Amino acid sequence: MIATPFTPIASLLGGALIGLSAVLLMWATGRIAGVSGIAARLFPPYEDRELAGRLAFVTGLIAAPILVRLVTGSLQAQTVAAATPVLIVAGLLTGFGSVWGNGCTSGHGVCGLSRLSVRSLVATITFMATGAATVFMIRHWS
Repeated sequence: MIATPFTPIASLLGGALIGLSAVLLMWATGRIAGVSGIAARLFPPYEDRELAGRLAFVTGLIAAPILVRLVTGSLQAQTVAAATPVLIVAGLLTGFGSVWGNGCTSGHGVCGLSRLSVRSLVATITFMATGAATVFMIRHWS
């Protein structure tokens, strides 16, 4: 079993930054910060008037750890205890789930819940319960 550290301050700050970025995107563009939707709309067919904003958003996601590395000189250690085929299947299932559920954790869990969307509440309960069940099975049955 991989031990996961308890990081309440870093987690709180990270959550606050995610919420702030979602509010700023909504304020500036009127769009919801659903990462899967923003990334999916980088591919045709797409609206040219929003392409630059989507590219900037995804570029920011990629640039953030690079900036952390430049500023601090290191990155938080990451451990992935799964083989490449497992990661590929997990990525495909996550992508399929995001498309099938009309959004991802950021779109439903952050933006949808804050707008009191019932659809987002159901989606968030579903992916949180699935995540909890998966962690339970991996930790106790493997």
